[in-house]
Amino acid sequence: MTPRRRVVILGAAGRDFHDFNLLYRDDPAQEVVAFTAAQIPGIAARRYPPELAGPLYPAGIPIRDEAELPALLRQGVDAVAFAYSDVPQAHVMRLGAIALAGEADFLLPGPRSTMLPSRLPVVAICAVRTGCGKSQTTRHLAAHLCARGLRVGVVRHPMPYGDLARQVVQRFASLADMDAAGCTVEEREEYEPHIAAGGVVHVGVDTARVLAQVEAESDIILWDGGNNDFPFIRPDLLIVLADALRPGHVEGWHPGEAVLRMADIVIVAKANAAPAEDVGRVLEAARRLNPGATLLRAGSRVTLKDAAAVRGRRVLVVEDGPTLTHGGMPWGAGHAAALAAGAAELVDPRAKAAPSIAAVYAAFPHLGPVLPAMGYDTAQLRDLGETIGRSGADVVVSATPADLARLIAPGLPIIRARYDYEELESPGLAAHVDAFLARHAAPERR
Repeated sequence: MTPRRRVVILGAAGRDFHDFNLLYRDDPAQEVVAFTAAQIPGIAARRYPPELAGPLYPAGIPIRDEAELPALLRQGVDAVAFAYSDVPQAHVMRLGAIALAGEADFLLPGPRSTMLPSRLPVVAICAVRTGCGKSQTTRHLAAHLCARGLRVGVVRHPMPYGDLARQVVQRFASLADMDAAGCTVEEREEYEPHIAAGGVVHVGVDTARVLAQVEAESDIILWDGGNNDFPFIRPDLLIVLADALRPGHVEGWHPGEAVLRMADIVIVAKANAAPAEDVGRVLEAARRLNPGATLLRAGSRVTLKDAAAVRGRRVLVVEDGPTLTHGGMPWGAGHAAALAAGAAELVDPRAKAAPSIAAVYAAFPHLGPVLPAMGYDTAQLRDLGETIGRSGADVVVSATPADLARLIAPGLPIIRARYDYEELESPGLAAHVDAFLARHAAPERR
């Protein structure tokens, strides 16, 4: 009997599980001996459970820290598959060098083998980096399509950081749904704004089952991408954002550069907040990498719920976590909003950070004097609240899309910052999507 080909999948609790489900779960010729975990704290030392792994894996599959890859290779591995996102291309090939030195093949599973087809029209919103504004763009299009009378199904790139067996397929239509599922702050940042706008978010470890669920109740699917990854569902229209505030990041990041090269529409996001020269640099790079794409500029409009409460005060800014951490930004929209509102001082929380938050600052030394909204588990959420309470600020400007006041009691007033997609072109993105729907004869519902 021919021995099974032994495979390790390098991941970060998202694409790795999706690729396994499609490429390896039911293949008797291959055996995934381990997943590895990176980027997200606390996701190693788990198992991909048997009920997800399938009958070829009655004990499930161990999830090890990525630092253990050399040790895994010494146990005899035939192939290493890379399956996560928003890393420099050099990082990918550094891991490739480790795999090759261990005499294993190094694989990059691509779109053709890992995107599921849908019977519905699919519009995907992706980006070249984390933090470009995918979520606000998805919300903008969801509102536009709902106004046309369409039932819009939002499918979010999965974020299964907890009990994997409970996260096979999920549907979030209310805050109570998120509470019942024990969603992390990071999940809430992505789901809450859709729910607040009256939408429903579909997500889960098993994309095929998620797709069946959303197809049963929708006329059109919006894929709300994660990091800078390409979609898990094959899009009929691929929209990719590049950040005008990071003009040097259009290329050189995996798989964001590939995603931009695939795009039908490229949006230069935050063009209202960046120097014209930087907007031009992004447009030039996008045109060079993908000369066939439609190029649009768009703004990100940031508003404070109560700007007067910020003026003249000592302000602690809480920002969207992933945008700052592996997104590489020193600060985000909350920092700009607090300054624009006339804050007397921006309080630096770094010296007073509770232990797990201090560890985040140590791991990401580029972070500026703002607080990333970290809450991957109960202990980290508690430390987030303690850090806010210790800060000595008068007021908190919270630019995380999650409602922190529902999750922690910091003892300070929290002023929420909201950021929304703003059309800067005519015709803009909505008009281009309308033209796409006209070509695809999408049904109108009344």
